[in-house]
Amino acid sequence: MSRSFEEALAYSQRWIEILNKSALSEREAKQIINESKTNFAEHYNKGWLEYRKSVTEAGDWAATEWTGSGALFRDVLGREYIDCLGGYGLLDLGWSHPEVISAVRAQLAYRTPMPSQELIDPLRGVLARLLALITPGDIKYSFFAADGTEAIEGAIKLAKMYTRRAGFITAVQAFHGKTMGSLSMIGKADFREPVGILYGGPVYHVPFGDADAVERQLDICRRVGIGIAAVLMEPIQGEAGAIVPPDDFWPRLREMTKHYGVLLIADEVQTGMGRTGKLWGVDHWNVAPDILALGKALGGGVMPVSAFCSTEDIWQVMMYPNPFIHTTTTGGGALACSAAIAAIQVTLRDQLWEQAAAKGDYLIPKLKDLATRYPQIYDQGYDHLGITGRGLLIGMHFKDAAVGYKVAAGLFRRGVLVAGTLVSAHTIRIEPPLVITYEQIDQVLNRLSDTLAEVSRTL
Repeated sequence: MSRSFEEALAYSQRWIEILNKSALSEREAKQIINESKTNFAEHYNKGWLEYRKSVTEAGDWAATEWTGSGALFRDVLGREYIDCLGGYGLLDLGWSHPEVISAVRAQLAYRTPMPSQELIDPLRGVLARLLALITPGDIKYSFFAADGTEAIEGAIKLAKMYTRRAGFITAVQAFHGKTMGSLSMIGKADFREPVGILYGGPVYHVPFGDADAVERQLDICRRVGIGIAAVLMEPIQGEAGAIVPPDDFWPRLREMTKHYGVLLIADEVQTGMGRTGKLWGVDHWNVAPDILALGKALGGGVMPVSAFCSTEDIWQVMMYPNPFIHTTTTGGGALACSAAIAAIQVTLRDQLWEQAAAKGDYLIPKLKDLATRYPQIYDQGYDHLGITGRGLLIGMHFKDAAVGYKVAAGLFRRGVLVAGTLVSAHTIRIEPPLVITYEQIDQVLNRLSDTLAEVSRTL
């Protein structure tokens, strides 16, 4: 494509004018849809465009998201959907939470939007103190970045620096991010194999929830002289399909990591901030990790922000002898921190984890009932009749990806947004904003029932 500053200037000006419009005509909306499809195909990722059900199942005019509130959003043509995806855990507070937007707007209007990197940025300190107050155990210090994979990268680096060891133990089917260090921890060949050689240190994958397997690997590594820096696990596996481990798994991880002198890292990027019915996923088992990584919902669905946090003892290697051993130019900027401060305020004040627990207790039995009525659709090989999860992190497991795709597509046609686990519809997550209403949950159940009846007739 030939370079043209004039064309770029005119194009950016046109879109700035669109952004400043409070309403669009139908002609303008349809033009945006067509233009967006072309831009994604020609300049972003054609495969992504072809995979998304929101494009393939929206008829002549693809769904192009535009605005939302709570658990409802509308596309650019004004069609309304119930969000049961929640940005994969990003939108715990729903779409465009007014208090989070207000905090960001105030920071943008009256103070600096980004820090100098040289002076003291007060909001970074405020957010760090808040996390020290609400995280489990003796966690005291935090470092801020933009997304979950950066938080995992920082956690890995911190564990290596503190222990002076290179090895990690993580889980099969684990998902920890897609930058090189985080990708090395992933337990899925789909993402690892195309890249080739990853992180240089040894990484061992064991079945998730199998504490005996973790202990065997720790014992083997000690016997053969391989230094393990940390065991890295999700409290409940998210991208794998809301897989809940046995109740003794996390307590045993805590016990054995202390015994073997390795660190325990909890990847709370998706499970944190109330998603599973506790403020933190590890709270289900009263376990305090050495390092905790969080992201997604921390920004209140308004700004990208993530963090990795640890204890005062471990954090010494971040401070001395070189306090600049780990830095970022844009991570933890003032706008991001203002959003996170507001998100924590809303989450604590409204006790959103209790809402997630209650709504999960309402929804999960009804999903199990539907799965019992349609055994030809759901994968009965999973525990709980093909329904897994806790709180509002729920997985529906189907016979195969083709069946799962039919269910997801049928729901979308009925105005409910769900998604598979990234590259497969074999498992579909139900992960709505924690503020979804019971009336909206009932609507989802009714539409799911209609969809399952339709799909069953095609099998």
